[in-house]
Amino acid sequence: MCSRFILLITVLYVFSSSAFAQLRLPALVSDGMVLQRDHQLNIWGWAAPGDRVSVKFGGKQFKARAAAEGAWQVQLPSMKAGGPFIMEISAGKEKITIKDILIGDVWLCSGQSNMEHQMSLHATRYAAEIARSTNPAIRQFLVRRATDLQGPGKDLKGSWTSANPTNVLRFSAVAYFFAAALYDKLQVPIGLINSSVGGSPIEAWLSEEALREFPDIFKTVERNKDTSYINALLRKAQAREEESRKKEPADKGLTSSTPWYSPAYKPRRWRTITVPGYWEDQGIRDLDGVVWYRKEIEVPASMTGIPATVFLGRIVDADVLYINGAQAGNTTYQYPQRKYAIPAGVLRPGKNLLVVRVTNDRGKGGFVPDKPYYITAGGESVDLKGDWQYKVGEVYEEPPKGGGIILQYQPMALYNAMIAPMEKYAIRGIVWYQGESNASRGSAALYNRLLPALITDWRTRWRQGNLPFLYVQLPNFMDVNYKPSESHWAELREAQLKTLSVPQTGMAVTIDLGEWNDVHPDNKKDVGERLALAARKTAYGEELVYSGPLYQSAEVKGDKIIIHFSSTGTGLTTIDGEAPGSVAIAGADKRFVWANAKIEGNTLVVWSPKIPAPLYVRYAWADNPENPNLYNREGLPASPFRTD
Repeated sequence: MCSRFILLITVLYVFSSSAFAQLRLPALVSDGMVLQRDHQLNIWGWAAPGDRVSVKFGGKQFKARAAAEGAWQVQLPSMKAGGPFIMEISAGKEKITIKDILIGDVWLCSGQSNMEHQMSLHATRYAAEIARSTNPAIRQFLVRRATDLQGPGKDLKGSWTSANPTNVLRFSAVAYFFAAALYDKLQVPIGLINSSVGGSPIEAWLSEEALREFPDIFKTVERNKDTSYINALLRKAQAREEESRKKEPADKGLTSSTPWYSPAYKPRRWRTITVPGYWEDQGIRDLDGVVWYRKEIEVPASMTGIPATVFLGRIVDADVLYINGAQAGNTTYQYPQRKYAIPAGVLRPGKNLLVVRVTNDRGKGGFVPDKPYYITAGGESVDLKGDWQYKVGEVYEEPPKGGGIILQYQPMALYNAMIAPMEKYAIRGIVWYQGESNASRGSAALYNRLLPALITDWRTRWRQGNLPFLYVQLPNFMDVNYKPSESHWAELREAQLKTLSVPQTGMAVTIDLGEWNDVHPDNKKDVGERLALAARKTAYGEELVYSGPLYQSAEVKGDKIIIHFSSTGTGLTTIDGEAPGSVAIAGADKRFVWANAKIEGNTLVVWSPKIPAPLYVRYAWADNPENPNLYNREGLPASPFRTD
């Protein structure tokens, strides 16, 4: 009885102590953190009002007193790269020990989905890199998604992890390859703060103060501060969702007495269709709804009894995969590549039934071409491309109703929740990969002001002068247009190119790294490594060619136009040895035609017999230019540009 009583008292004491603990630290200041070398460091947190706080680090002690609201902060002197170290923080009878601290370079990595995309989504391409990724000196703090429409938040949610084959799967792929390239060159710890959200527009990442310079956007900021307005929108969206759930399913493939995915189902009046491909291109006109795909395949015995993987490319919009009547995978939106892990025992020797239920809300539905479609197991594979059978399960009379409000896309919502709480944390610079959302809205002219505003805004918040700001110019994407044409994506790339006029900025050109059918191109390594080149030049002052040719000026000489560039390195060239492509020329009427072009020294000479009095030139001016082959001899591509 005595021992039980003592145990009870001990438990109560521990519980009460933790319940009333007032010494707290921000999530960034935690085990495994990387602190910025050669810079004064802020360590901050919260304690009981009036408490004396002590921070012991590097053999020195730093003291502060908690203010009336409990906040405190100390400043540590700049230190050289090294570690691991321990930090002890105490206030009153409370004490926190932070372990495994490194001092190196910290980079804030932000933007939308191409920055957010984790290594796990590119694990097939980068299997070798993942296998050898163990490096405790490369670490990521993954900021959890959050929004705040009212004002700057106080803290983040997340934790530090070091690179290894397990942890690296959650690293931003672009950020990881950026860090790995920097580490190879610098041999100092690299910390990545990954604060990114797929689909987010740039406005969501600016502060309220910065957005005051944009009156139309600022109206939305003020409107969103009305919590009753926001709550009403959220309630309406929830009501619509609940009403939708109450409706009886109309998909005949699910309501049939025998579901269409069942091996017991006997198919009747199914038609033939080719995978990959969109159904609108194969005899199904303007259908938004549900289409079922069905195929029997022969699987050798050597591929059974072991785990397998199904690659289903990309599907627009959502899908559910069934194998032999059992659900084997599903994805709820169009962008992720489909890679489904199949447990041992699902595949059988001989005939296997694959059924895919595809849901499409708008636009073309089906299987995206030029993607991988196969099953693999034990080093063998079965191709899934070719003829399938299909049947329509449901036709939407109108697209599913949207409405409501997406909080993470609202102006300043992400800045408040995912940027403001870290502004005291010293960093080496910023890496930004964003613009797809703004390009799709045709807002390049506004982006031309918003991107420099964001750079100024964040530099002001960090109070570290002209922090190096590196960013990715949008890659090639969508259908190739074989005629000179206008392009929202080209206009946004131009806005990004112009932002190089802001001091201490660097841009990675990626016009050769995109995919026509995927807004999330698989090649993330070259993007990260080009950003690392920009960092070595912009942040570390290394003399090197970090960029491909950048348009500088143009001069008209008779019936020709001479284009001058910077960043030509050791000379202009074409990657394929052919004449420069994707070059268009126009006269005063701005009716562009394809031009002849040749390299002379470090200039590009452009002409066309159709335009005897030329005034303007465009290069790679398209969503997805057909042959943007102009490079410098260092192997870096020229940025798209126009002189008009």
